[in-house]
Amino acid sequence: MDSKKILFIAAVAIVAVVSISSCSAGMFDFLGGGDSNTTDADSNATNVDLKGEEVKLAAAASLKNAFDEKLIPMFQDKYPGVKVTPTYASSGDLQSQIENGLGADVFMSAANKQMNALVEEGIVDNDTNLQFLENKVVLIVPKDSTANISSFDDLKNVKGNIAIGDPESVPAGQYAKEVLNNTGLWDTVEPKLSLGTDVTAVLNQVAQGSADCGIVYATDAKSSDDVKVVCEAPDSALKTPVIYPVAALKNSTDSNATKAFMDFLQTKEAKDVFVEYGFTLHE
Repeated sequence: MDSKKILFIAAVAIVAVVSISSCSAGMFDFLGGGDSNTTDADSNATNVDLKGEEVKLAAAASLKNAFDEKLIPMFQDKYPGVKVTPTYASSGDLQSQIENGLGADVFMSAANKQMNALVEEGIVDNDTNLQFLENKVVLIVPKDSTANISSFDDLKNVKGNIAIGDPESVPAGQYAKEVLNNTGLWDTVEPKLSLGTDVTAVLNQVAQGSADCGIVYATDAKSSDDVKVVCEAPDSALKTPVIYPVAALKNSTDSNATKAFMDFLQTKEAKDVFVEYGFTLHE
């Protein structure tokens, strides 16, 4: 075999080896053999410049501690250029504020009633609407209380105030009224009720001793060392699950930052924080 043929065969062999290597690398990436820690969402988030953007959060008062103490700092550490501005109130109050022009990007309610109303009005992007968290309704007393209150039935004998959220606007109050109605206690205890503007106000009434007892969410009771839980509302008395939905609003100003925030809430690290603060994930 002459030298020209030998050189030609060698060149063909080199080309074949290079082609096989390239195809193997491409197939390896296609099969997920690349960086397994990088998802499409991560890549998209990295490629989008969010500096100077803002997420305006409207959230139920019972979420304040989780967001202020952990979740908002975690998100801002992940996206240093984004500012999160929260507004906390009862879900009914937030619904009214949003209807009247509150510039919110994300709404997280303590009940479906308020979220559904905004969906029907075309304010919420229903494609983003998630049934996200669950909570429990509990009966609490001041931590040093010596009152003989160990169940909801004992509310019949309470001489002082019983604090609940205003059922007209506060989901916790609506759940409390449902429990009291279903246990046949509403008519008896209604004259003793002290209505709070949100669940935090109810918690404070009991913690400060201006109410003998109160009905709040389990997460709120867990946040205070000045109250103790007497019991949970019986399942038979609470036919409406305590669901916390979250959704983006259609008129979100900074849509990329809003999407990043919604995605962040659904990460394991964020969900773990909600669980740490006493919520249950709604599956």
